[in-house]
Amino acid sequence: MAAASPAQPPSRDVIDVGPPPTPMPRAALAGAVRCWTRADVAPADCVVHLDAAQVDEVHAMVAQLRRDPLPILLCTPEQFEIPRLRAAMARAKETLARGAGVAIVDRLPLDDMSRDEARSVFWTLGQLIGREVAQKWDGTMLYDVTDKGEAYGYGVRGSYTSVELVFHTDNAFGAAPPEHVGLLCFHPAREGGVSRFCSMAAVHDRMLAEHPEQLALLYRPVLWDRQAEHAPGAPRVARAPVFRFEHGRLSVRANTSLVRKGHDVAGIALDPDLDAALATLQAITEDDSLWLEAPIERGQMQYLDNVDIGHYRSEFKDHPDPERRRHLVRTWHRSTGRTSYDG
Repeated sequence: MAAASPAQPPSRDVIDVGPPPTPMPRAALAGAVRCWTRADVAPADCVVHLDAAQVDEVHAMVAQLRRDPLPILLCTPEQFEIPRLRAAMARAKETLARGAGVAIVDRLPLDDMSRDEARSVFWTLGQLIGREVAQKWDGTMLYDVTDKGEAYGYGVRGSYTSVELVFHTDNAFGAAPPEHVGLLCFHPAREGGVSRFCSMAAVHDRMLAEHPEQLALLYRPVLWDRQAEHAPGAPRVARAPVFRFEHGRLSVRANTSLVRKGHDVAGIALDPDLDAALATLQAITEDDSLWLEAPIERGQMQYLDNVDIGHYRSEFKDHPDPERRRHLVRTWHRSTGRTSYDG
């Protein structure tokens, strides 16, 4: 039997998000859902290479934008003749659905276009992965991932810093987390900033085999720091479980750091049993037999499944030249709900 965690006291600063909790499965998920380890997947399995004809279509897109400009967010695939690029993005989408859940499209010829032109191409091609949605409460659709020199803390996302980001899923605290995440790399870090990916089903099965009582606690609602992404005066903390398993599908909200911060922001003590479960979850994701590493390079577009694939970024050191500092652009994709942040 799982240890019972103390009931969390009610708080006007906490809001329940997402669907209700589900029971913890008693059998391993491997064989029923996507579940892989490092031995099962090679980084090359995740790469979709653009051939010369597909790169020519990128150049044609840029030429058309120069002749007939449009705001980035008004660009759609239907406005361009890109049959070969459609095929490449279809392969990437297939890799997301039936492969490891990570797809790297290699690569856009960034030296032949401006940054805004590259954003337009990235925005347009991303729609072939799925509908793009807002990434901030203010409606930001294209999000710059770059170190802004701010200290990581309440209201400052880790993506605006150079700190290590433990294995997580994007918007784990959100009402409607994205199904897929896209990144375009303008410049990688001078040192560090390495990307890693893991199957959260494999992490789940390891916990089920070795720490079932702790896993059971992660099927119960926990508190999440909302990182100030909400309307003024709205609750600063969300409540939702880490793991859900329903209709044969595992869905995960993963970010041990934001759970700890959520309890701090709410002023509710973190139960020692939950603290231990979070530590176990993080320790298992750090086992290098479970993850694959795929550093993102200039011009690459990287897409990942945000429902059951966790991702990690190592701490990094930036280039002293501001024009060569680490800079990625991100999109979120979700097929259900509204396109607004809360969906």
